[in-house]
Parts: sequence; C-alpha cells; structure tokens
Amino acid sequence: MKLFSIAALTTAVLLGSSVSALALERGGVMTYGRYTDSLFLDPVLNDANVDIWILTNIYDTLISPSKDGLGLEPNLATEWALNAAGDEVTLKLREGVKFSDGTPMTAEDVVWSLTRAANPDNGIWNSLDASIDTVTAADAGTIVIKLKYPDPTILSALSVFNTAIMPKAAFEATPGATDKEKAEAFAQKPIGTGPFMLESWERGASMKLVKNPNYWAMGEDGQPLPYLDGVTFEIIPDDATRILKLQSGDIQGAEFIPFARVAELKADEKLNMELFPSTKVNDIIINVRPMIGDRENPLSDEKVRQAMNYAVNKDAIIQVVTFGVGMPMTSFMASTTPMHSGNGPLYPYDVEKAKALMAESKYPDGFSTSILTLAGNQDELGTATALQQMWGAIGVKLEIKQVDNASRTEQYRAGTFDMRAGAWTNDISDASQITSYFAYSPTIDALHSGWKSDEVDGLFVASQKEMDATKRAEQFARIQEIFNASGPTIPLYETPYPVALSKSVNGFYQIPLGNNVFREAWMAK
Repeated sequence: MKLFSIAALTTAVLLGSSVSALALERGGVMTYGRYTDSLFLDPVLNDANVDIWILTNIYDTLISPSKDGLGLEPNLATEWALNAAGDEVTLKLREGVKFSDGTPMTAEDVVWSLTRAANPDNGIWNSLDASIDTVTAADAGTIVIKLKYPDPTILSALSVFNTAIMPKAAFEATPGATDKEKAEAFAQKPIGTGPFMLESWERGASMKLVKNPNYWAMGEDGQPLPYLDGVTFEIIPDDATRILKLQSGDIQGAEFIPFARVAELKADEKLNMELFPSTKVNDIIINVRPMIGDRENPLSDEKVRQAMNYAVNKDAIIQVVTFGVGMPMTSFMASTTPMHSGNGPLYPYDVEKAKALMAESKYPDGFSTSILTLAGNQDELGTATALQQMWGAIGVKLEIKQVDNASRTEQYRAGTFDMRAGAWTNDISDASQITSYFAYSPTIDALHSGWKSDEVDGLFVASQKEMDATKRAEQFARIQEIFNASGPTIPLYETPYPVALSKSVNGFYQIPLGNNVFREAWMAK
C-alpha cells in the first residue's frame, strides 16, 4: 500500500521550506494537542510511541532517517563508512556540538551512549544493536564500531532513538544505584543535543519544551534552529475536545484526528488537515496465555483466533472507522516495510468459515471476553463496537472497557488483559524492529501476548546476521507466514497519520516512521 506519493511529499516539504524562507518568522510557542502523555523520556529504556515521537526533539542520533523514512542523512555524524566485510563502521563526528546545558559533546559521550544502547540488560531495543562488539574513539572526531558479525541493519540502527547521544558525566552523576534508577532521575530533566529541552512537565496535563540555545543546526535565515521559542504539549485525551480547542485557536496542532472528522477539517479555512504517509498498522492484540490469573483463557486456542479473524469484515471497518482512508493489511507489518511479504488481505471475511472453526475449537458454544480501548478515542471505540457485533455472530460476547492510557499500559505489560486495540509504527526502515516486537518472543513475549514460536525465534536471530538480501527476505517471509497464521493479533488496516494544524503553522512534519519534527516549524503572526 502507498496511500500517498512519498516523493511528492518530500518535494512539497522542500518547496514549502524554500517558499517559507522568504517570510518565515521566529519566536512564539506552539501548543500541540496530544491524546496522551509521555511516560519515560529515556532513549534506551522506553518502549512506547508516546515517548519515541517526542524524544527526537530533545536528543539527536549520529544518523537521521530521511524525511521520507526510507533513507539516511547526516546528523551528529557528518559521514560514515561500512567496511567491505560488513563488520566495522567508521563515523566522523560533527564539530562544535554542545549539549543543552552548554557542555561540549565528546567522543567519550558517543562511545558511552552507544555502549549503553547495546547493553543486553538495558531496555527492549538492544536487539537492534546486538551486533555491536566494541565502540571506540580513534581520535576526538572519529568513532569506530566493531561488530560481532556482519549486520545488514547497523547503519539504520544508528538512526533509531535508542542510540541517541547523551552526556556521560551528567548521567553518571545522577543519583541511583542502577542504570534504570539513574535513567528515571535523569529523564525528569533530560540533557540532549536536540533542538529543544524540557522546561517543565505536569504529568497527565502538559509538557513544555523550550528552545535549546546551544543547538548546532542552522535555519534557512542563517541563524540557529529551532525557529520557535518553544513547544507546549497539552494532553487532551478526548478527540472532540482536542478538535474544539484547535478550532477555537487555543492550540495550534492536534494529533490523531478521527477519520470521521477529516473531511470536515479539510473544509475548515482556518486549518490544514494533513494525512502524512506512514508505516502505521492498526490491529487488536490478543493475550494467548492458557490462563489469565486464575481463569481459563479461550483466546489461547488457535482455532478461536482464526475464527475471530474470519468473522471480522475488515472492509466494513475500514469504511466505518477510517471513512475509506485505510487499506487492508496483507501481513502483520505495513506493506511499506522493507521485506514485507503478502499479496492479498489477511483473513478475508467469511462468517461460515469462522463458524466452522469455532465448532472445531474447544469452545464451540462461544465465550465471553473483553477489550481495552482508550477512553475518548472515537476510532478505537468505533472499531470495538463493530467487533462486538461481528463476533456476536459466532458466539463471542465482547465487553468494551474504556480506560486511560496509563491503566491500559499497566495491564498490557502485566499480561492481565484479554485484548486491546493496538497500533504500531516503524522506527527503522527495516523489518527487524516490528518483528522483534511482534514475533520474537524474548523481546516482550511477542506484544506481551505470551505467544511463542521456536521457528520464528530462530529465523529472526539468523536474519540479524544475514548479509544476503535474498536469503534475508526469505527468512522474513517465513516469519510472516507463521505469525499471520497463528499469531496473537487481529490485523485490521494500515493508515496515514492524521494531523490538523492551524494555518499559521508552517514547517512541521511527521515522517513515515512517526517522529514529530518541530525543529523547522514556525508560526505566522
């Protein structure tokens, strides 16, 4: 699926920048409405988009993903080279970079940050950097990364948030006996080299970022970025309220606009309704453990899950929930993901087949279960309501539980949920990250679901060392075949990112990998 031309998007962004240079204005604070708050502003130990999409405004990586999400661009490293054997990377550091507290970024900071990111005891994203053996500084401006084995994804991995460069001395001086304790304290007032820095954070209400006076990148007017004095994130869980505040001018941007409102906001002369190209997939995540607490879990039966998939009219949900904007999924990963495999929609609607599978399962008479949706999210509620009706046809009674994000996350990570609405966006232009999160059980028990396939686990490990692109594609094709047939999800649809902005906002964009980029944003007064 390619909902929009990435080339056209990139051209539009570049043209917009060129035109805006004639009239861009500095200063002002942009207020952006978010559906939920961040949780933990540490690049290495986080695991949620609510953190990831904000981190890139506070921290920088050595390499950046391009605006179309498919390529790589210089960032804190101005150039790099991978040797012929594929097991050593040499990078040249940008000169004169400072952290937001004014201290110079050194090669020692880079060595420490990458070593921390690759530590298998730190966080869940270290699998992206598992090939790293040693990181050393050849001199003050040169970093050498020696790999344990050839790694086809190492350069892309160096553009991912968990390899952000942090100040070694400041982090190590933070109170705490362990890395996690230090990270929790450091993240209260993080120090990075990004365009903004955290000024204040009222949990669940607002987060205020202000301009980093030491930022290294220059704007089109020859002065340091960012153009804005700051960005305030206001937490507004209810979609309708978020839109009202945007229309009234109280905020200048709003994320996750319900697709039901897209046409209306496109017609609003005060707003720009953007549908940014994405790698986003929307699904239902299923807990497949045989027992949840002290009760038997019918969702552990593979035939039940297949029946529930066939009972879902995904085309109808796409029309009702996304108003035709979405596209059916052909694998658990987006069709825009490299090494995606799959030609037709997964589990085409077939109620009779669903009923037959239920009859063959351990629960021929049906059962009751529940789903966690985000309170105030119209799209999730609309999807769950449709599923409630569709699954009723095969004897599955669904209770919809609307909860806040923190409560849902707690139940999800604890494995005490039945099902939850889910969404995923790639952070790397490769199939490895989503596979590590969805299917490779050692990472987080396959979406915290308890699903496990020894064959998938073995294939994934092999894929991380395979330099032959054809063989690697075959490995990922087999992983997808296994997961799509027996995995812990109800794949629904792929969608773009719906973001509404005041007409006064220029230069903001969201890349297909999800990052919200404010460093080039400015507001006309």
